[in-house]
Amino acid sequence: QVELVESGGGLVQAGGSLRLSCAASGIIFSSYAMNWYRQTLGKPRELVASITSGETTDYADSVKGRFTISRDNVKNTVYLQMNSLEPEDTAVYYCNAKRLLTYWGRGTQVTVSS
Repeated sequence: QVELVESGGGLVQAGGSLRLSCAASGIIFSSYAMNWYRQTLGKPRELVASITSGETTDYADSVKGRFTISRDNVKNTVYLQMNSLEPEDTAVYYCNAKRLLTYWGRGTQVTVSS
C-alpha cells in the first residue's frame, strides 16, 4: 500500500520560514520523481517544485529563490524548505510521487499572515 504523509505545515508570519516533509512508503522512492503542489480554494492545483530521481530540480517562477526542494533516499522523504514566505503562499501543500503511476498525499495547510 502506497502512502505519502505530509507534515510541517502551520501558521507563520510573512517573512518567516517553514520546512515541509513528505514521508513515502510502499514505493521504490529513489526511482520516483517527487513534486510539491499547492492549492487554494477555488483555484486549480499548482506545481510548486519538483525533483527527479536524478535530483534535478525545478520551481515555479513565483517561488524561485525562496523555496528549495530536496530528497533523502535513505529516509524516503522529500522536503520543501520555504523561506521569505508571503501571504500569497497560503495554501494546502500536497506531496506527489510520479513514475508510471502517480500518488498523492492528503496535504498540509500553510497559512502566512501579513
